[in-house]
Amino acid sequence: MGYLHRITRPLLFRLNPERAHALALRVARHGGGLAGRVLGGKRVDGLERTVAGIRFPNPLGVAAGMDKNGVGLRFWSAAGFGFAELGTVTPRAQTGNDKPRMWRLPPQRALVNHLGFPNAGAAAVAERVRRTRRPGDVVGLNLGKNRDTALEDAADDYVAALQATADVADYFAVNVSSPNTPELRRLQTRPYLQELLGKVREAAEGKPVFVKLSPDLDEAGLHEAAETVRDAGCAGLIATNTTLNKPEGCDLQGGLSGRPLAGRAAEVLGILRAVLGREFPIISVGGIDTPEEARARLEAGADLIQLYTGLVYEGPGLANRILRGLKSR
Repeated sequence: MGYLHRITRPLLFRLNPERAHALALRVARHGGGLAGRVLGGKRVDGLERTVAGIRFPNPLGVAAGMDKNGVGLRFWSAAGFGFAELGTVTPRAQTGNDKPRMWRLPPQRALVNHLGFPNAGAAAVAERVRRTRRPGDVVGLNLGKNRDTALEDAADDYVAALQATADVADYFAVNVSSPNTPELRRLQTRPYLQELLGKVREAAEGKPVFVKLSPDLDEAGLHEAAETVRDAGCAGLIATNTTLNKPEGCDLQGGLSGRPLAGRAAEVLGILRAVLGREFPIISVGGIDTPEEARARLEAGADLIQLYTGLVYEGPGLANRILRGLKSR
């Protein structure tokens, strides 16, 4: 944990988790690249890789949910991340679920969130990225449906969000696995997913489309979803989203992220690799909070990795420590 984060974390942890998150994003937004360099540390080069036709400066990214409205793009790049996945964005702005809707579990180094896709809307996020994106930044847009859109009309929402952000995204991520929007996870089943991905891929006009899956699918469900994604011609998978499986005694509503998810996320990565072979791109996310865990995911077959909860507990300097660990191998 970096020196500055050791000082600021106790102060941030005195705040409601969502308020602390908003404060941290305000620093990222207004501090920009300077704050990113100060908090992130010395840049680590020499880890470039190409995945799905995109050149990534390094394999470490910011996971969706950390920066829903794209306010910290310059910060993430300066802090050393190879890419940032923004969102989840929906076609129309929405406030999300009722508060409180985010909780820390410090003994487990975990979070529970029941946010429900609060965001400024796809058009507003795209306009902000247009203003702040710099050459070399790699940006993904994580797409979702509005809460009040019926499942039968969900594809229209994903397409609308994609079209609003098409000129600012290097790739799109189709979020069908959040547990915090009613019935959303049903979109992972083959009938819904086939139709959805057909429409999204057509609208993407050749840009890579990834699909983010739930860790709570059983092995048969993972096989079916993976095969559907591959057969639809998508560029890759993101594994995994948050889980509804929580520590004993935790009755909070929402999805769990952080260290308790690491084992299942790694297990899902192995299952997907067995189904899809080595060449199909997979982004691994869930419980990565040390250089050792990051390296293990890459060695297990992940093409790229992403952080979210680890940043809450370790601070943005975690990116630099992970990249230095990867470079030393």
